[in-house]
Amino acid sequence: MIKIINLHKSFGNFKVLKGINLEIKTGESITIMGRSGTGKSVLVKHIVGILKPDEGEVWVDNLRVDKADSKSLMKLRRNFGYVFQMGALFDFYNVYQNLAFVLIENGVKDNDYIKNRIIEVLKMVDLDERVLKLYPSELSGGMRKRVSIARAIIHNPKYIIYDEPTTGLDPITSDLINELIIKLNSELKTTTISITHDLRSAIKISNRIILLKDGYKIFDGDIHSALNSDNEEMKKLREYYGAYI
Repeated sequence: MIKIINLHKSFGNFKVLKGINLEIKTGESITIMGRSGTGKSVLVKHIVGILKPDEGEVWVDNLRVDKADSKSLMKLRRNFGYVFQMGALFDFYNVYQNLAFVLIENGVKDNDYIKNRIIEVLKMVDLDERVLKLYPSELSGGMRKRVSIARAIIHNPKYIIYDEPTTGLDPITSDLINELIIKLNSELKTTTISITHDLRSAIKISNRIILLKDGYKIFDGDIHSALNSDNEEMKKLREYYGAYI
């Protein structure tokens, strides 16, 4: 479980987060939404201890993250898988090397296990062995996203963070990625945190939506509540995506 208590964060005179309170239960899939610059990524960086708050507490399971030492933070981060906005695959590694890198960094030395695990997670994201020797530049946008998801789950993390999982993808591929996220949430029983501007995606992949504005949490509710809320910012999102939800 993740718990954030009265979180404040500023950069210079700019206050990014203003008293955020948030609890994410084990196995839950939530999406954090908001306009650019509202603090979505800053909030998530506090969860994994990349940033420390000016005020407040951050808990992951029984660890107080904002007070943790470097050894504890390293152990914590091994429980997380990350899917970065544009995939962030190593351009100079092929698919096999990109996936093997995570296992090797986590201390795995058995080459047979590494190969078998890579093939296993590729199947989970609907790819096969034919992509193993391909480089990121040889993959389509959807394939790159699938490989980045495979990399995120290869070490069996307890938590997965998706940063704009459908950005830059066409609508059909976006829907396929959304369906893949739903499938993995169900199969792996992970706790999932997604960051997106796309309400269509949020509705499909989440059971709860968090909306930030000007550093405040202004909405926190399930999908039914999000689709029926009188919150002005949520209404604007619904109006923008109205024909698609």
